[in-house]
Amino acid sequence: MTTQDRAADGASGLASDKGLHARVLDTLGPEITAGEYPAGSVLRTDELAQRFEVSRSVMREAVRVLESMNLVASRRRVGVTVRPAPEWNVYDPRVIRWRLAGRDRPRQLRSLTVLRSAVEPVAAGLAARYATAEQCATLTECALGMVATSRGQQLEKYLIHDIEFHRTVLSASGNEMFAHLGDLVAEVLSGRTHHQVMFEDPDPAAVTLHVRVAEAVREGDARRAEELTREIAEGALQELDILAP
Repeated sequence: MTTQDRAADGASGLASDKGLHARVLDTLGPEITAGEYPAGSVLRTDELAQRFEVSRSVMREAVRVLESMNLVASRRRVGVTVRPAPEWNVYDPRVIRWRLAGRDRPRQLRSLTVLRSAVEPVAAGLAARYATAEQCATLTECALGMVATSRGQQLEKYLIHDIEFHRTVLSASGNEMFAHLGDLVAEVLSGRTHHQVMFEDPDPAAVTLHVRVAEAVREGDARRAEELTREIAEGALQELDILAP
């Protein structure tokens, strides 16, 4: 076997391990966040490896990822212990995704939407002061894309523009802490769409508000940008009252 062949085999093995590792996480993570393993439950790595039909090294790597999210704690001679929910890294996008897929979805959506209502209006006000010409153009393009896909049950296409709009607002604020919430907001918006916590077509009033926010940011009107974004957040909470009480 040539060096090139061995390198190819090694790369193939790494890709295979990553696939197995992802499969374990995509099953075990949602089970933990859904409460199938209550806090204090002890999981044995060997038993998990046997259950998922993976090597112990793959299982250990998956456990390390879960540890990084504070979902579990691993100790020698004890095993892998599930940590209490208040200790979880609830800002991790994967934890958010797993919780949205479980029975705790309404509460998770509400807590995230309340967080957005506290952050995004302030971010929009800052964006009106600090957004670049390119960011203003992106907001306008996204808002027009939302208008174009807001009818005819095009929620997946609408979602693309919606996520980019809110990412841009957070980034244009000039605050790096706000900007790093972009992935969190993307998970909220995706979760609402993929778990049918949306009307078949977006609320026309909400779509119009996004267009007006883009205008306010472009015109440098911080007060109006903040007020309009707060209206968007309040509307999202009202939708949850109806669709995910």
